Amino acid sequence: MKTAALIVLVLVIALMVYIRLAPTDAARWHVPLGFDTDETLTDGARRIIPGDAETLAKLDEIARTTPRTKVLAGSVAGGHITYVTRSAGFGFPDYTTVQLVNGQIRILARLRFGKADFGVNAARVDDWLQALSQT
Repeated sequence: MKTAALIVLVLVIALMVYIRLAPTDAARWHVPLGFDTDETLTDGARRIIPGDAETLAKLDEIARTTPRTKVLAGSVAGGHITYVTRSAGFGFPDYTTVQLVNGQIRILARLRFGKADFGVNAARVDDWLQALSQT
């Protein structure tokens, strides 16, 4: 019984280490966004708002102040940025791509591991947009 518990513990720790240290391929996550409707998904969210370079810069400032969020690729000057935000406990990475296209800012937030995010990505993006509306 103790051996089985020890094996399970080691497997859980190994999984946690993998989740935190698994390399991220920016080319897989920093992709052009081609959707044209808002949608909340089981594994993320899609949002579209009207905007310009100034709006994108403000949104970038908001995203960068979000705890455990870093820029993975892109820039405001390029009009296309992807962020990685890690959960507090296990450090699960979620990827959010923001792109300025023809007077619209498209936002795609999605998880890397699992099949459902329990609304975490949609809530984060909606919080960013709420903060943006207050600037």
